[in-house]
Amino acid sequence: MARFFPNPEEIPLSDQIKALGDDELLDFWEETQFLDKFLQEDVPPNVAATKEYERMIILELQLRTCMRSCEGR
Repeated sequence: MARFFPNPEEIPLSDQIKALGDDELLDFWEETQFLDKFLQEDVPPNVAATKEYERMIILELQLRTCMRSCEGR
């Protein structure tokens, strides 16, 4: 379940990602991909920023998968 952060700029993105549900996390990833493609048309791509979002999302998904598999034992 998502949580509302009154001042999201004060909370690190990694913590905001942890608060997202699985579907919301995948939606966020999809939105970052869309924005990256959109921005590439107007300005030179910021590959480092895009890769950082992807890295954080993938790490969170891996952590969740690991936690679920450990809980099932």
